Amino acid sequence: MSDPSSVSPPIQLAPRDLLSGLVVFLVALPLCLGIALASDAPLFSGIVSGVIGGLLVGCLSGSHTSVSGPAAGLSVIVAAQIAVLGSFPAFLTAVFLAGMMQVALGLVRAGFIASFFPTSVIKGLLAAIGIILVLKQTPHLLGHDADPVGRFDFEQSDGRNTLTELLATMFDIQPGAALVGLLSLGLLIVWNRVKVLRHSGVPVPLVVVVFGAGLNTLWQLLASPWAIAPGHLVQVPVAENAHAALTLLVFPDWHILATPHVYSAALTLAVVASLETLLNLEAVDRIDPLQRHSPPSRELIAQGIGNMTAALLGGLPLTSVIVRSSVNISAGNRSRYSTVFHGALLLGTVTLAPRLLNRIPLASLAAILFVTGLKLAEPKLFRQMWREGRRQFLPFFITVVTIVAFNLLTGIVVGLVVSIFFILYSNFRQPLSITVERLTSGDVWRIELSNQVSFFSRAALERAFHDAPAGGHLLIDARNTNYIDPDILDLIQDFRTQGAAGRNITLSFMGFDERYPELADNIRYVEHTNAEVQHALTSADVVALLRQGNERFQKGEQLTRDLRRQVSATAPGQTPLAVALSCMDSRAPVELVFDLGIGDAFSVRVAGNVVAPHTLGSLEYGCVVAGAKLLLVLGHTSCGAVAATVKLRRDGSSAAGALGCEHIDSLIEELEQSIDRHGHAAPGQGDPSLPSYIDEIARKNVLYSMAAIRARSSALEQRIREGDIWLLGGLYDVRTGKVDFFDESGADVTTGAVRGGDATRVA
Repeated sequence: MSDPSSVSPPIQLAPRDLLSGLVVFLVALPLCLGIALASDAPLFSGIVSGVIGGLLVGCLSGSHTSVSGPAAGLSVIVAAQIAVLGSFPAFLTAVFLAGMMQVALGLVRAGFIASFFPTSVIKGLLAAIGIILVLKQTPHLLGHDADPVGRFDFEQSDGRNTLTELLATMFDIQPGAALVGLLSLGLLIVWNRVKVLRHSGVPVPLVVVVFGAGLNTLWQLLASPWAIAPGHLVQVPVAENAHAALTLLVFPDWHILATPHVYSAALTLAVVASLETLLNLEAVDRIDPLQRHSPPSRELIAQGIGNMTAALLGGLPLTSVIVRSSVNISAGNRSRYSTVFHGALLLGTVTLAPRLLNRIPLASLAAILFVTGLKLAEPKLFRQMWREGRRQFLPFFITVVTIVAFNLLTGIVVGLVVSIFFILYSNFRQPLSITVERLTSGDVWRIELSNQVSFFSRAALERAFHDAPAGGHLLIDARNTNYIDPDILDLIQDFRTQGAAGRNITLSFMGFDERYPELADNIRYVEHTNAEVQHALTSADVVALLRQGNERFQKGEQLTRDLRRQVSATAPGQTPLAVALSCMDSRAPVELVFDLGIGDAFSVRVAGNVVAPHTLGSLEYGCVVAGAKLLLVLGHTSCGAVAATVKLRRDGSSAAGALGCEHIDSLIEELEQSIDRHGHAAPGQGDPSLPSYIDEIARKNVLYSMAAIRARSSALEQRIREGDIWLLGGLYDVRTGKVDFFDESGADVTTGAVRGGDATRVA
């Protein structure tokens, strides 16, 4: 009967639950009466639903925070259906059927639909309820109680609305009630700002209610003109005995089952009540400071049973109600016992002590609701939604305006429509990631499908196919996709058999695997360096490719490579584009820095990127035998080998003596040649702790290594002189990831024929 997620540890009754239940009861009582009045139903029917929502639904629900009862959002629907069915007893039959439908929805786990409501709509619902609370309670706060029971609906049956009530308040204020309301409001504000009071454990709403009732009682005893008239106090129906109380109950008229209208009314109530419950449940979970989860399907079952019981006893249809629920959270509840306790208080006080409740000023309750509304519609919420962009702000704001101007259901529907519009617009504009990748063998258009590719993506995919260049190569990548709509599969198939062939576009597929055998994986482009690619590229082309790869590395936009395919493809042999003599530093791996694939470059790594006989042999093999077009000496900033050499040079010591590592001295000697050549760091000079100084020496060491290569290898010197290979230096910044290229004179290299360009985000 419940979701698996509904399993929770046993709950314990906490004193905060009793106090929060009391506060919710004080707020719920006038709302129950007001909603009944707004629904053209007997006043006592609102009390019945409040009791059932607290006692029965509170026990069955899996939510720790939700409070159920008659809902203001249903009042217009209830009034209309009572008129259509002809009587309130006939309407109760429709409520019973609606409850059965809700139970069925819960049993089939239909509560999952709550997860599909956008956050912007839910936040808009909360903010709108907050604004309505502030607007509706302002007249009552100042003692203007034209609707004595504190009706919650925005539009009233006599044509008055909240705005006209606010205007009327200026000319019709009950002084005593206004003073109680303003003092109560001040008490609520001060209490929450004074640390001692805030942490006292006493809920301020209870203090406010006791204060308002006590002050008015004192005025009455003193016969003060400030005494509040009965019309500005809570008004609960008073039954003199048990028999009189039973006469207040109304029972269903089962004869209406023969009328088709009762079933359409039941369906309407079931759908609207279920949607309102699920939305309120989602919203309440968001403002729960303990961030507990309420199982939605279990809630539907609990609400259904509650509505069936309410129908049998003459109550209004009920839902999870956000006003009472938010008050419950604000009062510090810890478990659903607060909901149950509020229901017990409704039952007990209405039957045993209605006259005591009738001493509470509506202004005190209005102050509580006013502050609750301010918390729900805080200005910072509007600023937050504005910062998230128009796609979040517009659905949020339109939901708020529509709910305030019309009603809850209309606002939710309009908010959903606006959200769906933005979803469709986003799917049309950017449902796919389209990247032009510059591979060593040429350009490839990669269309990366999203996780769920629905028919909404059809227009964007058609546009991508249309924009693909004739004679080019197009890769459709579905490796991150879990579902592809059949319409999308048909579109891809049609493009493969007709559109691509007609425009000489080569198609490759990746990630479809066995799920979609008709689009079996097939890579038809070369993503690694081979003999043909190596022969076609010039040295300048290779420099451009390295520069573009480094730019991708800096941006975090590396190409998506199938390294397993590259391993297999390069197993027979290697034809590198470049040979890099780099430092062994762990922060400067050549393949990553230049976003290269397997087989694209020879990487010779030695501390300080020094030129020694064995490294020269590797360089000669890569350029002369393997045919690389570029020889790059790559140093880096913050080089430890350079810093150690400078320090040892300054101190006049050796590595063997200072570090106990006798083989490091050969590296130090080579690095010292660079220092001596450029006249730096003589004994007693230079400060290796200065980063700029170390970086300058590292750059000069690259220049020295470049000169050493030409001086010590006649084979490399000949090919450099003849233009078969290009000798360049580079300095990699370990802080930013950028590589600066320079020639043998130290001049920066900013040119080099551009073959393609960087991977460009197209859509």
